[in-house]
Amino acid sequence: MHLGGIYEDEIVGKAYDRRLMGRLAHYLRPSRWLLIATMLLLPFITAAKLAQPYLLKVAIDNHIITGRLEGLPLLALYFFLLLLIESLLTYLEVYLLSLVGQRVMLDLRMELFAHVQRLTTRFFDRTPVGSLVTRLTSDVEVLGEMFAAGIITVVGDLLLLVGIVGIMLWMNLRLSLVTFAVLPILVYIAFAFRIKMRQAFREVRARLANLNSFLAESIGGMAIVQLFNRQDDERQHFSELNASYRDANLPVITWDAALYALVETLSSVAVGLIIWYGGGEIVQGALSFGALVAFIQYIEKFFSPIRDLSAKYSVMQGSMAALERIFHLLDSREIEPQPDKPASGQVLGSPLATIEFRDVWFAYQHEEYVLKGFNLTIRRGEKVALVGETGGGKTTVTRLLSRLYEVNRGAILINGTDIRQIPLHQLRSRIGVVLQEPYLFTGTIAYNISLGDATAASRLEQAAATVGADRFIRNQPNGFAEEVRERGSNFSAGERQLLSFARAVAFDPELLVLDEATASVDTASERLIQEGLKGLMAGRTSLVVAHRLSTIQDADRIVVIHRGEKSEEGSHQQLLAVRGLYYRLYQLQFKD
Repeated sequence: MHLGGIYEDEIVGKAYDRRLMGRLAHYLRPSRWLLIATMLLLPFITAAKLAQPYLLKVAIDNHIITGRLEGLPLLALYFFLLLLIESLLTYLEVYLLSLVGQRVMLDLRMELFAHVQRLTTRFFDRTPVGSLVTRLTSDVEVLGEMFAAGIITVVGDLLLLVGIVGIMLWMNLRLSLVTFAVLPILVYIAFAFRIKMRQAFREVRARLANLNSFLAESIGGMAIVQLFNRQDDERQHFSELNASYRDANLPVITWDAALYALVETLSSVAVGLIIWYGGGEIVQGALSFGALVAFIQYIEKFFSPIRDLSAKYSVMQGSMAALERIFHLLDSREIEPQPDKPASGQVLGSPLATIEFRDVWFAYQHEEYVLKGFNLTIRRGEKVALVGETGGGKTTVTRLLSRLYEVNRGAILINGTDIRQIPLHQLRSRIGVVLQEPYLFTGTIAYNISLGDATAASRLEQAAATVGADRFIRNQPNGFAEEVRERGSNFSAGERQLLSFARAVAFDPELLVLDEATASVDTASERLIQEGLKGLMAGRTSLVVAHRLSTIQDADRIVVIHRGEKSEEGSHQQLLAVRGLYYRLYQLQFKD
């Protein structure tokens, strides 16, 4: 059920490191001075590391072998100071890089969340929530690991490698060339593993998104799972996704371990070459024992960053895969549209007079039209109801009016102005929507009514009283300050709907859209709401989608939508007299 389909998160194709890092550099600019400070530390850290083996050479050749111990304590003190300086500078380097990483993650998450808020409803229709959560959390977190692992220290590692090569060539050219015979093999391995690990990390990120998507849906629908005894089935699906995620990690572990082992082997081979060739040089008097020890120390320091490269490769390849997914989301152009041409201030400032659906055609997918040539005019102060069979297009009318979707053909006009010319913020500020399934946020009752809007907050008590919600709110231990759990689970369905009614009233819209708004409310609560709505709808334009015909009998006009087309229109009595589709619906609901 949950495998494949929309749960198969996209694995992005070929990526270009330079392009990805170039885009990431945009987020590094605000922290450029911290990066510059870090870069300035690298030469000093490198110098401290390079000086240590040379001090050992001097101590062995000039003091230990010759037996002249004077000056040896001073060299030991210098060695200790170099270790202390290296440790302090390395600490400062890691701290600054981690700070930069945290700043980048903050900026990226803010931009991602702002971008997600601008995406269209169509995008969310086909994109699992878990996939988006993965990109905003763990994918961004991987970038923090990249900075903590020391992406900038790669520059320091290069400085160290160049310095070691230079010193070793200066100390003994032939021994250096023998030692570096393993480098071509090392370079080949590094490039070969790079391609394999990138693909493996893409798989890991995609499988993690699938797992998160399943968890979000399964936990959100746990009541249904339990009621229908589907725990074993869900557990089996989770086991398959979990195993898929595990299996995706196995190649990463394999390549990581193989790279580390091969580097370790080449390091040992290089040390063996030094001992073999260097020992012969010592016997011939061409190399001092101190120089041999220094060579071994240098080759250990040479392979140390390369040995760490396997770990850094893992982090870097994971980061590249995460960046691919992050920028793929940011590159999504499915954002809510801006007006084609700004409407005049006079039109936007004038009261809502008429709403006109003019030959509107709309399809959610391809040419499968849900609305076909739909025409309707709603005048100020009217209460217009939409009725018809499930899937006939009633809710689609309200979604198009709020521009959650864009019409394919035709136009929707407010006061004669195409709504595509009206900024979304201004359009939606005039519309109050109450859905069949109310959505409450964690927080207080007061917050859920006002949603943090100061103007709405000043009207929340009056709004609650208008719809009768104040009766149960004042019975709460903390009144309007009562905490609301996730999705309002501590309130009944009717109470949640009453709060959504109060929310719509608090924002004082000119147009009220009720989409099956009383479907979840019991008869007693519905009676209270109907009383409150009489006052609410006075002076407002109302568009009501309803299955319960008893709730819309007092509507000024009732529009019957059948298979995407307007089939009948008139008052309750007029439509009954026609004995058409509305009459049949009425008979089905009220027959004895």
